[in-house]
Amino acid sequence: MRIATVLLACLLSVAGCASTAPRTDTLYAELGERSGIEALVETLLFRVSEDPRIAHHFADVDIIHLNDRLVEFLCVQSGGPCTYRGKAMAEAHKHVTVGEADFNALVEDLMWAMDERGVPRTAQNRLLRRLAAMQRDVVRRGPPQAEAPLLPPSR
Repeated sequence: MRIATVLLACLLSVAGCASTAPRTDTLYAELGERSGIEALVETLLFRVSEDPRIAHHFADVDIIHLNDRLVEFLCVQSGGPCTYRGKAMAEAHKHVTVGEADFNALVEDLMWAMDERGVPRTAQNRLLRRLAAMQRDVVRRGPPQAEAPLLPPSR
């Protein structure tokens, strides 16, 4: 679970960073450029919507808006030619209670989605490393939440 926390922290921390990434980065290409990132985000959001551990956090979310911002965010973080127009992670999550278990579940779902989309493991690790710092902006410390069992892969 510790690894999942670190990975999710990577994912969430990236969203609050600068809106441009170094242009010498190859991660954008390894993720399949814009179309690959769009497919990855779609796969991730479907997975999250079926994950009983965290689906409730997204029940009242404008999923189209979330999809668009996640695509922009991952594009920027991977070095693509995009502009992130969303809020900083701390601002976007200030009104929701996200525990460590929730954060870990999202990271696990992202890892699953990257596997499903055939993203090479080295590219996955590079992306997750960039996103890890977001955990502190998203997770709210408080009483520990009971962890739900892992969601089995759906095929």
